[in-house]
Amino acid sequence: MNVLVDHSVEEEQPLLDITSLSVQFHSENKTVDAVGGITYQIMEGQTVALVGESGSGKSVSALSILQLLPYPQAQHPQGSSVKYRGQEIIGADEATMRKIRGNKISIIFQEPMTSLNPLHTIEKQINEVLLVHKGLNKIDARKRTLELLKLVGLKDPTSRLKFYPHELSGGQRQRVMIAMALANEPDLLIADEPTTALDVTIQAQILELLKELQKKLGMSILLITHDLGIVRKMADRVCVMSKGQIVEKGPTKEVYENPQHPYTQALLAAEPKGNPVETNPDVPEIMAGDNIKVHFPVKRGVLRRTVDHIKAVDGVSLSIKQGHTLGIVGESGSGKTTLGLALLRLISSTGDIKYDNKLLNGISGRKLRPLRQEMQIVFQDPYGSLSPRLSINEIIEEGLKVHELGGNAKAREILIIEALREVGLDPESRHRYPHEFSGGQRQRIAIARVMVLKPRFLILDEPTSALDMSVQAQIVDLLRALQIKHNLTYLFISHDLKVVRTLADDVIVMRNGKAVETGPAKQIFENPQSEYTQALIKAAFDLEVINQDTVGA
Repeated sequence: MNVLVDHSVEEEQPLLDITSLSVQFHSENKTVDAVGGITYQIMEGQTVALVGESGSGKSVSALSILQLLPYPQAQHPQGSSVKYRGQEIIGADEATMRKIRGNKISIIFQEPMTSLNPLHTIEKQINEVLLVHKGLNKIDARKRTLELLKLVGLKDPTSRLKFYPHELSGGQRQRVMIAMALANEPDLLIADEPTTALDVTIQAQILELLKELQKKLGMSILLITHDLGIVRKMADRVCVMSKGQIVEKGPTKEVYENPQHPYTQALLAAEPKGNPVETNPDVPEIMAGDNIKVHFPVKRGVLRRTVDHIKAVDGVSLSIKQGHTLGIVGESGSGKTTLGLALLRLISSTGDIKYDNKLLNGISGRKLRPLRQEMQIVFQDPYGSLSPRLSINEIIEEGLKVHELGGNAKAREILIIEALREVGLDPESRHRYPHEFSGGQRQRIAIARVMVLKPRFLILDEPTSALDMSVQAQIVDLLRALQIKHNLTYLFISHDLKVVRTLADDVIVMRNGKAVETGPAKQIFENPQSEYTQALIKAAFDLEVINQDTVGA
């Protein structure tokens, strides 16, 4: 039984008043209580943070505010109340909600790739918000769109207007989502992991931007995040959630300095720890790249002639030994993910790529297929990479069928159950669908999908970026255990230098498509040579100091 610890009680009239909010998900077989009677308020100009582990109900409760849950599967039991300026939102008709959504209350979603329309350009998607809600003409909407993209730090926004979401990095897509959410200057901004996909240097800029806009507009913020350093820096009040309930709430300083509930105490003490797996320097090389280049043509004019190139990866070389981990770090858009996709021959590139001493250049798709079982990738956005129409069992089974593993359906099911157990998931959940899982659980599913194929080389693209701190630590421990058990080789792509430090033997620091510094991880972290690497480590170190202060408080 959870006991709520409340450090203080608000008495003035709130902007948003949530009382006894409960959320139940109904299926043919059972009812799941996702949120169980939570109560909190948000005042004018105030920032309230919801923190807790994946699956604690943070995002579900936030989506309830704008009535964005899938009905009738999701329902609010009698007594649930969400009031905006005294107006009841639960049960409000669509016309009422249309006036509130975007205009009065806006939201930054956790997973921008699934929230942005893949068929529309960035300009069209931001313009749509301005045209519908603000009534601007196309010229003024374009001008305002550029202003918003500059505000959120998107480089060269004019040239990016015609880009589609898949042509942007994860961090760039997140900036576009923030720009859309701020377009109408809402009274309340719900920020669901707003800095998840951003590197540490841009995190600070985005957080400062939100604080400036909040001060300028008198905007309130509901901040949902797993980063406790951000909470301490940004929030006036904090609500700690566990298993669908708020177990502790109050002014941020009081909760952090004097946490009462055991769960809060454990959450504040959690962070990725440990050292990379001990490796043998004499083992053979498994993956190598020499002078890899990925240049995307820029075409203009009626005849669509190539006038320039975007040099996403510009002459990067690397070598990874069996059982070792190479960390790739750098800002969003630096070419980290593009380099990983090139190594797996998922996008075209120039330069030599060797896997297990086999040259991959020029190999046909048919001859490459047997190797794909050994070379796998866990994508940055687990929700976007998991088919919403397939059950977890079908998603994991798909790879087994393609590579003709497991023999019959019964044998494949045994392998699926084993894979789910290995990543810490209940095998009984395998007949559910991706939307029924939290972000952390979906990431475990993504790992299970590749581990069932028994790979040797695994690319991990921001595998912990969408996870709260305690689950980050669990995933890092899981990856370390899997590496030891299966002698896995990792290419670990991340903007979180603290996580990279716990796993990587060697590090490549990338910027604007180039490798600005390469070397053993210990050398890079303790004695960085380039100014850019020094700036990245300083930003990460400052954030780490915040977290250490938090633990020590």
